[in-house]
Amino acid sequence: MTLQQLLLILRARYPVVLLVFLVSVVGTAVVSLLLPKQYTASAVVVLDVRSPDPVTGQMLQGMMTPGYMATQVDIINSDRVATAVVRLLKLDDDPDTQARWMAGAGGKGQLADWLANGLQKNLSVLPSRDSNVIQVNYTSADPEQAATLANAFARAYINVNLDLRLAPARQYAAFFDEQTKAARARLDATQKALSDYQQQNGITATDESLDFETAKLNETSSQLTAIQGQTTDSQSKRQSSQTDTVAEVMQSSLINGLKADVARLEAKLTESSGNLGKNHPQTQRSEAELATLKAQLNLETRRITNSIETSYQVSRQREAQLQGALAGQKNRVLLLNKQRDELNVLRRDMESAQRAFEVVSQRAAQTNLESQTNQTNIAVLNPAFAPSDPSKPKLLLNMLLSILMGGLLGLGLALVLEMAQRRVRSTADLTDALGLPVLGSIAPTGARA
Repeated sequence: MTLQQLLLILRARYPVVLLVFLVSVVGTAVVSLLLPKQYTASAVVVLDVRSPDPVTGQMLQGMMTPGYMATQVDIINSDRVATAVVRLLKLDDDPDTQARWMAGAGGKGQLADWLANGLQKNLSVLPSRDSNVIQVNYTSADPEQAATLANAFARAYINVNLDLRLAPARQYAAFFDEQTKAARARLDATQKALSDYQQQNGITATDESLDFETAKLNETSSQLTAIQGQTTDSQSKRQSSQTDTVAEVMQSSLINGLKADVARLEAKLTESSGNLGKNHPQTQRSEAELATLKAQLNLETRRITNSIETSYQVSRQREAQLQGALAGQKNRVLLLNKQRDELNVLRRDMESAQRAFEVVSQRAAQTNLESQTNQTNIAVLNPAFAPSDPSKPKLLLNMLLSILMGGLLGLGLALVLEMAQRRVRSTADLTDALGLPVLGSIAPTGARA
């Protein structure tokens, strides 16, 4: 079909096209004027995805993911946020609302869920394309109600988002509280075990006691070595066959003096015997003095040898005593070493329990602080205000669409009628219909064919 044929069809059937066009435009205008006016209020929230955690100071990596904004839009559209709006505005306390719920839902389910489903139908969430701004739109017949509900959805979204962030922290806080109690119980048990062990064994300062006992052991060992040397020396002296060669005998001034007197008297006796004879009273007196000196010399010599024997016996007894004391001191030092090792084990257990308690206690304090924070990275950028102009119906837009659609419908209806009852409008139509060439044509006289 050529453009000329189309124009001829439209000229021939313009009443139908005009009628459809007028019906479409007038109908759209009437419907737009009769429809109740709807008002849309918008609350704008902004998300600070680069803000660090207020407690730990660390960046939350999940906020940097591409799907973060889409997730936030889904949260705003969720049933949980809508239910939070119901509770925030206390919509379920209204008797009229309860009556409508009984009439509409028959009392089935929960009133808050029923109201939340109704609120979600008029909610529209639009995220910004190139920023972290989300627009929360709510449409209602009452402009004040639209603004109230838009702001309520924004506030409920912030509260739910904060609760979603705090829920894991609350679980961690409860978990670490239990772990802290268990760690404290272990620490108390290890401290009690260490204290009981010290009390049972009378330990105040293990290292100092061990040092003192070790020094005492070394001193006893030194004394034993000295006594053993003395015993050996005394034994060698008492077993000597020549008492004159004993050092004590040789070093005695009394014995040396007696020996000198004996030598002098022997010389005198020899001289007297040679000059006066053996039976001379002077010779006999000298022999008696010599016998007395020798007897005294033997007595002093025996006295020294007896003192050596006594010293040997005393040294033997002292040696036996020191050996017993040394064995007892060794046992004491070994016992202290064992106690020190056991005490070190108990101390290490206590220190390990102390470190575990400090770590768990620190983590519990941090999670407890995280669970109580009310800081969030979401803020209301622009609160919603009651709109002065309705958002629906849009009369100008509807009229423009009705003009376009009315024209298209009129054109379509004209073509349908033409195809159903084909008419010859031009020589081209006659040629197409008969397949014969046109020899001539008569111009119309003004009347429509």
